Amino acid sequence: MRAVVQRVSEASVTVDNEVIGQIGQGLLVLVGIKASDSEKDMDYIINKLQGLRIFEDNDGKMNISVKDVEGSILIVPNFTLYGDARKGARPSFIAAGGIEEAHQKYDIFVEKLQSIDIPVEFGEFQADMQVNLINDGPVTILLDSDKMF
Repeated sequence: MRAVVQRVSEASVTVDNEVIGQIGQGLLVLVGIKASDSEKDMDYIINKLQGLRIFEDNDGKMNISVKDVEGSILIVPNFTLYGDARKGARPSFIAAGGIEEAHQKYDIFVEKLQSIDIPVEFGEFQADMQVNLINDGPVTILLDSDKMF
């Protein structure tokens, strides 16, 4: 499982001209699920999201979490995080796995996130989404449950 985590002052996701998820200060998280991902991979990403100390403390150092700032998380499914562009100009998305299986895993991931003690909003799986954000910093962190980076 992969995630691109952006510290934001605000973010929203729109489908068919309707805002379906919106947050103020917090984390915008683009999430990619691959065929072999398990609940262990999901738990790894969720624990990282809750604990990442990428918000500034009173001394201006990145030392506190989204929970500490009473922020929110906006999750946006994004299969292109598993796009492989090492060969040629057209990325391959084979690693992203099948749509049905990825959708089931995304639903489990959503269910797990709804049980944490941080407000969470969601994008829509397999929808054409427009994502708006104000990246605060900018701060962008890459997470991979296989610890590839």
